[in-house]
Amino acid sequence: MTPMNIGIAKLTLYLSASSSLKDKRRVINSIRERVRNKFNVSVAEVDQNDAWQTAVIGITCVSNNVRHTDQTLDNVLSFIESDRPDAEVIDCEMETLTGF
Repeated sequence: MTPMNIGIAKLTLYLSASSSLKDKRRVINSIRERVRNKFNVSVAEVDQNDAWQTAVIGITCVSNNVRHTDQTLDNVLSFIESDRPDAEVIDCEMETLTGF
């Protein structure tokens, strides 16, 4: 049986142009949808829900290949950093759980 690998990323974003929760939700929803569609991963806002200019999103990826899992999360991070100048990544934690 091939082991399952789960990649987890927690990104803290600074949204400099956001002046309300409505602005923040617009940016976060756009990021969520674009990342989901491009990389087939799960994305959710997981913390700082009431802060206007800070967002914490969680991203998960499941694969039977640990290298693919790590590469996917790296690509998601690079995509957000390059595609979203309105969302600066100020912290990133990544982990891969293997052997399930």
